Amino acid sequence: MSTRANIEELNERNKKMELGGGQKAIDSQHQKGKLTARERIEKLLDPGSFTELDKFVVHRCVNFDMAGKEAPGEGVVTGYGTVDGRLVYVFAQDFTVLGGSLGEMHAQKICKVQELAMKVGAPIIGMNDSGGARIQEAVDSLRGFGDIFYRNVMASGVIPQISVILGPCAGGAVYSPALTDFVFMVKNTSRMFITGPQVIKAVTGEEVTEEELGGAMTHNRTSGVAHFAAEDEEDCMNQIRMLLSYLPANNLEEAPFVETGDNAERMDMDLNEIIPDNPNAPYDMIDVVKKVADNGEFFQTMKYYAANMLTGFIRLDGRTVGIIANQPKVLAGCLDINASDKAARFIRFCDAFNISIVTFVDVPGYMPGTNQEFGGIIRHGAKILYAYSEATVPKLTVITRKSYGGAYIGMCSRHLGADQVFAWPTAEIAVMGAEGAANIIFRKEINSAENPAEKRNELIEDYRKRFATPYYAAERGYVDQVIQPEETRPRLANALEMLSTKRETRPAKKHGNIPL
Repeated sequence: MSTRANIEELNERNKKMELGGGQKAIDSQHQKGKLTARERIEKLLDPGSFTELDKFVVHRCVNFDMAGKEAPGEGVVTGYGTVDGRLVYVFAQDFTVLGGSLGEMHAQKICKVQELAMKVGAPIIGMNDSGGARIQEAVDSLRGFGDIFYRNVMASGVIPQISVILGPCAGGAVYSPALTDFVFMVKNTSRMFITGPQVIKAVTGEEVTEEELGGAMTHNRTSGVAHFAAEDEEDCMNQIRMLLSYLPANNLEEAPFVETGDNAERMDMDLNEIIPDNPNAPYDMIDVVKKVADNGEFFQTMKYYAANMLTGFIRLDGRTVGIIANQPKVLAGCLDINASDKAARFIRFCDAFNISIVTFVDVPGYMPGTNQEFGGIIRHGAKILYAYSEATVPKLTVITRKSYGGAYIGMCSRHLGADQVFAWPTAEIAVMGAEGAANIIFRKEINSAENPAEKRNELIEDYRKRFATPYYAAERGYVDQVIQPEETRPRLANALEMLSTKRETRPAKKHGNIPL
C-alpha cells in the first residue's frame, strides 16, 4: 500500500472515530438540548488547543453479541489542551456511543489521562454523560469504576479535579464526581442518583421524578453534592473557565496573579454604615465581601446550599483568596450541620492548593434544636475546628459583629491558628449575647430589685459595654487590630503581603482522623 493510500486510510479512520455513534445519534443528542462530547471539549478549551489521545481504542468484549458491535472511541473522548493558555486534561463521555456506558477500555482511557495529569501537575476535567456500567462487560466494568475512584483519591490534594454532569450519572458512576473537588450541573439536563425513580418506587413505594430526585437544583440546594448550577452547557463551560482562573495548576504552585487594576489601598466608606444599629437586624455579608474584593468580584461556590455560610473566591491585590463568611441574612448566620460541612471542605481545598483564607465573622452560635443534635452537630461542627487548625496557609479573620461562644472559636479565632485577627468597632466578642449572660450572671440582683425589668436592662447594658466589644479580646491579644470598617481592604492586602512567605508545619503523621 502506498503512502498516499495509508494517509487516506488514516483520514477515513479519523472521520469515523470523530462521528462517534453516527449522525442520527448526534441529532438525537442535539434534540435533547445537549452537545456532543467533542463539541463540549471545543467549548471548554482554547480554540485549536485540543490534542486527543487513544482515539482508536476498541473494546475486547465478546459477550451478548458485543463481538460484532463497534464503539468508536470506546464511548469517551480523552486528551489535553489549554484554558486561557494553561494546560488541562479532559475526558468527555460520548452518549452517542453505546449510551456512553463505561467498560474496561473506556475506563482505561480515563485512567490514562488521570495519571498523565498527576505526572505533569495539571487540572483534570471530567464530563459525565453516561448510562452507567456496561452490563455486557460484567465485573470488568466494575473494575473500571474502581480504578477511576482509586486515581481520584490519589490525585486529591495534588491537582484540582473538576466533574461536569451533562446528562445521566447513576449508580456507581456518581462516586467519581463525589470524590473530586468541584461538581458542575446543568439545569434540566443533568441527573445524579444512586438508584433511579423506578427502583425507589419498587423498594420504598415513593414516587419521584428524575429531576426531583437528582436534578441540578436538588444537588445544589438540598443535598450539597454539587457546587455549581448552570443555565445551559455554554454557561457551564464559562463557569468552569472562571473557576480555573482562580486555581493553581497543582499543589506545588501558587494561584496565578492577575493584574486587576484595583488599588490595594482603596477604602470604602459604605462599610462604615453597613452594620445596622439594631444588633438583631440582618445585613448582607456578600456586600461586605464584594466591597473588599478586587473590582467587586466574588465567585461563590455552593451558592444555594447552606446559605447561612458563604464560600468562594475573590482576588485581593491580584492574589486569589478563599472566602469563608457567616451570612446574617440566613438563619442569623448560625453554624449548623450543613454550614460546617460546607466550610470545612472549602477550607481544606484552599489549604491543599496554597490559597490564603479570609474569614468574615458574624455568628451568634451553633444552631440549637433536636434536629441538629440528633443529626450530629457536635461531630459536624468539629469538622470546621479541625479544618482551620489543620490549615497552614495564611489565615486572616475579620469580626464584623457577633462572635459568641464556641462559634467564636470555630470561625478561625486566634486560638485555631489565625495569623491576624481584625475586628470592627461593632464587634461583640463574648461567651454569649448580653441578654443571656445578664440573666445568668445577675439573676439574684435582678430578682431582688424593686423593678426587675428596669434592673435587667441596666445590667444588660453594663455587660454589653464591658464585654460585648472587641476591646476585652484585644487586651488579651486575641484581636490584633481594631479597625474602621472602611480600612478593611487595605489592612487585609497588607497582611497578605506580609504573610506571603509564611512557612508552618504540622507534626509528622500518616494523616489525621477528621471527624467525618
